[in-house]
Amino acid sequence: MANRRSTPDRQPAPKGAARQTLEDPRWAAVLARDASADGRFVYSVRTTGVYCRPSCGSRRARPENVRFHVDAAAAELAGFRACRRCEPDRPPASRRQAGLVARACRAIEAAEAPPSLGSLAQAAGLSAYHFHRVFKAVTGLTPRGYALAQRSRRLRERLDPVRGARTVTDALFDAGFNSGARAYAQAPGQLGMTPSAYRRGGADVRIRFAVGQCSLGSVLVAQSGRGLCAILLGDEPEALVRDLEDRFPHAELVGGDAEFERVVAAVVGFVEAPRLGLELPLDIRGTAFQQRVWQALRALPPGQTTSYAELARRIGAPSSTRAVAAACAANALAVAIPCHRVVRTDGSLSGYRWGVERKRRLLQRESTAEGEEGDGLEKGDGFIFRDRVHGPDPGK
Repeated sequence: MANRRSTPDRQPAPKGAARQTLEDPRWAAVLARDASADGRFVYSVRTTGVYCRPSCGSRRARPENVRFHVDAAAAELAGFRACRRCEPDRPPASRRQAGLVARACRAIEAAEAPPSLGSLAQAAGLSAYHFHRVFKAVTGLTPRGYALAQRSRRLRERLDPVRGARTVTDALFDAGFNSGARAYAQAPGQLGMTPSAYRRGGADVRIRFAVGQCSLGSVLVAQSGRGLCAILLGDEPEALVRDLEDRFPHAELVGGDAEFERVVAAVVGFVEAPRLGLELPLDIRGTAFQQRVWQALRALPPGQTTSYAELARRIGAPSSTRAVAAACAANALAVAIPCHRVVRTDGSLSGYRWGVERKRRLLQRESTAEGEEGDGLEKGDGFIFRDRVHGPDPGK
């Protein structure tokens, strides 16, 4: 004979049941309808015989009638049936949505031209409005934004002088652009230069740079014709220069002149006292998603921190915490794009591209009304250029 589900006990709750539930940390997740707790446990209600996900929007149960179970199987073994509203016996909605979006992403990547929103939504079995909202929540981008990001990726691949297309024109059309003029208009924001210059590895792109000293160690400042394209921190000036050379292997890298010294001085002063701000244009290069993360970071005022999860929510991509962390790690404009203001959820310091100790010191000086360590330039630090050194005579 097949096993029959047992009937849950409908007798009055035992004494102390309410207190036991209230003291259980899982109860807070139920009260908050915390979707992040879905899949970690389910809870049942003795008076209804139903078990639910923590995020279920059903009427709140009295704590003395609530029991917690490790999973749906355990709740059903205890005699409870699945809630028809939150369907805790099925995979979480976030997982189902992630699967739908993943299939849509593969379709976008495989298509020669960006698929329409309607066709993507129809394949997912959702309305266009619902699909658009779900796609953005999972990826942090709209379907159109994701398609543009993929086109940018394909363009970089096709422009590779070794493995790419035969000509720049072929690369543009292979990547999905139907107009050379449109590609050249959009390329500077995606590549930081024209497609032909990118194919030559940055040739004909002139970048001025210098390495200065500040209280955090060495700082490399680089500027293209569009604005500051790199602010790198480190211990060894030579390592910072090699990093810049790797980024622009064929660009013309030149040491700065007296005018550029003022740019470096402004950047060093900003690193020493971030609350002063930096009134210099930035040449920000990255994917559409990275630029959204960096824009959200720049909106954070000095002295305020956030977590990777909160930053993901701010840009409308609550499930993209890892992608947000990767975007922070890819940032090449230290302090100007303040990825040092991202901490763990509990407030402790997480990793930082230029070292956790530098992150700690940046946050400490931002928490004061003014930088207390002063401008490194006032301490006699010089500027180290590619072909010469400016600064006080070390023999004096």
